[in-house]
Amino acid sequence: MVIVVGLGNPDAKYQHTFHNIGFCVVDALSKELGVKVDKKKFKALVGEGIFEGNKLLLVKPQTYMNNSGQCLAMLKEKFKDARIIVVVDDIDLAKGNIRFREHGSAGTHNGLRSIVSFIGQDFQRVKVGIGRDVTKDLADFVLSKFDEKEFAPIIEAAKNEVLARI
Repeated sequence: MVIVVGLGNPDAKYQHTFHNIGFCVVDALSKELGVKVDKKKFKALVGEGIFEGNKLLLVKPQTYMNNSGQCLAMLKEKFKDARIIVVVDDIDLAKGNIRFREHGSAGTHNGLRSIVSFIGQDFQRVKVGIGRDVTKDLADFVLSKFDEKEFAPIIEAAKNEVLARI
């Protein structure tokens, strides 16, 4: 089984913010694969499907970003042998760049820090570059809305990167 977790914040006011890029990628996967992400389990919204013969679980944690590890700990406990791919925004990557990592540290990302504190570093990451606006406070920047038209191809590229890794 492959578990794809998109990081974000659950409230509607965070929809289409840089910090919710992970949710946007899971939504794009959901649409492409015809997998509804609407069941409440593991402190998340989840949807189950199959892609190229692989069981797939799409996940949008419903804790806030800084507590994402709670959801991942429950998933790891239930699906011990599953491969986990976390989709996350990255301010250290130029806007639009996509980077895949097999494992590693959390860096400066609080959602990844939470996950690492609960399950360790052994999970894959698809990092979506959002760049950084140095004129804004970091929290204000990551919680600001992005231009949906501008980011549509970036979300599409991240979705394709995830599909290539399943």
